[in-house]
Amino acid sequence: MKKVEYNITTDKGFLPPQEIEIEQAILGGMLIDSRAVDEVMLLINTSEVFYKEQHQVIFDAIQQLANDSKPIDALTVANKLRANGTSEIAGGDFYVAITLTQKVASTANIDYHCRIVLEKWVKRKIIAIAQQQISDAYKATVDIFDLLADAEKGLDHINEMLDTGKSTVTFSNALQQVVERVEMLSNQKENEVSGVTTGFKKLDVFTGGWQAADLVVVGARPGMGKTSFILKNLLEIALKGDAVGMFSLEMSIQQLATRLVAINSEFHLSQLFKKGFEHDKYFLTLNEVVGAMEQLNIHIDDSAGISIQQLQMKARMWKRKYNIKALFVDYLQLMSGDSKNGNREQEISLISRKLKQLAKELDMPVIGLSQLGRSVETRGGDKRTRLSDLRESGAIEQDADTVLFIFRPEYYNMEVDPELFEMGANTEIQFAKYRAGSLETKGLWWQGDKTKFMDPEDKPEYFNAAAGVQPNNEVPF
Repeated sequence: MKKVEYNITTDKGFLPPQEIEIEQAILGGMLIDSRAVDEVMLLINTSEVFYKEQHQVIFDAIQQLANDSKPIDALTVANKLRANGTSEIAGGDFYVAITLTQKVASTANIDYHCRIVLEKWVKRKIIAIAQQQISDAYKATVDIFDLLADAEKGLDHINEMLDTGKSTVTFSNALQQVVERVEMLSNQKENEVSGVTTGFKKLDVFTGGWQAADLVVVGARPGMGKTSFILKNLLEIALKGDAVGMFSLEMSIQQLATRLVAINSEFHLSQLFKKGFEHDKYFLTLNEVVGAMEQLNIHIDDSAGISIQQLQMKARMWKRKYNIKALFVDYLQLMSGDSKNGNREQEISLISRKLKQLAKELDMPVIGLSQLGRSVETRGGDKRTRLSDLRESGAIEQDADTVLFIFRPEYYNMEVDPELFEMGANTEIQFAKYRAGSLETKGLWWQGDKTKFMDPEDKPEYFNAAAGVQPNNEVPF
């Protein structure tokens, strides 16, 4: 995709938003007080924020000196401008040494001045983006999705700049937040979680729910039921009244809706997909289930081959419009990145990193499915998965806060962990990476005829763990 440069022009006699005197005061403050340089650099990291070109080249010179740990004053900056060949653009030594330094009496309010200049820059950028969008929208050859992507890139650039201006939480404030969080956790009611529910009581107890800003990666080989696992997650969050979003790159929204009905009822998936009902009375139950689920605040995008940029754009819109509390992605390896050299590993690394950034930006958990390499199948003996089995990129392991694997031993004619078996589980949920705690394995019950997971104590009574795990030939999705 072409790189877009936005250049602002005047329109209908209006001057672009600007504050020349405040720009002068900021630069003058940096010339007379070295402490002001640090304050400004925390808020402004590029000269394009300044409206006048002469102020841009002066800021560049100051920034270069600061990066080289050189002293900064009117004389050193003037010398740097001459070395850069930009002294004439900057207005010469007189403008730097006299005009700018006389514009400021104190640097006490320099951070406030920076925010004013940033505000004017944002307005100019928005005007420029809008002008470019209007111009491109008239062109018949411009693809509509390129148009939207270009606008998103421009706004992302603004957000990245403003992120540098966020107030840093002091260590004292951070310690107080620790106390407040412990108080909140201590006052929680039974079965209440600090994050959003995982959909399973045992996992909620262990994790406290999926936590805001975390990237959770769920890995499994085909046939283990990973989509069913996250659909249970998604459904339980929605049943508690929260909005939730999902990007499905493999299944259609109708297929997902069918599975959600199966998970939220006692119907077999084969009834909903292939056979239908033998008795009309079942339609009454089906209509009741569907009627209740119609009110759930679930948002699904089933676009095939969606790019990470398009996903970010849609997720931000869902957050603004519906205040979604969690985002699910099925699955990472089907998404496209923005790799210029066609290196798939680098592309997956970019996708992984962007999903983690999105989780932090929107302050909510992002749960992504990941395929595992085929080496699991060729491995002799124990088929349990490892972090090294994550397909196509070690960056997934690095970026994720939590990595868990779904493993159903009966799929490989293996025995379930004895401790989990005694609890009535036939599926192992292996926490292979967990930044918030220890690495443990938890047990769930997989019911193949309904293609859904549940806590062992919630499984139907006709399954008796003491008599052995009842096998099934249903193929999970």
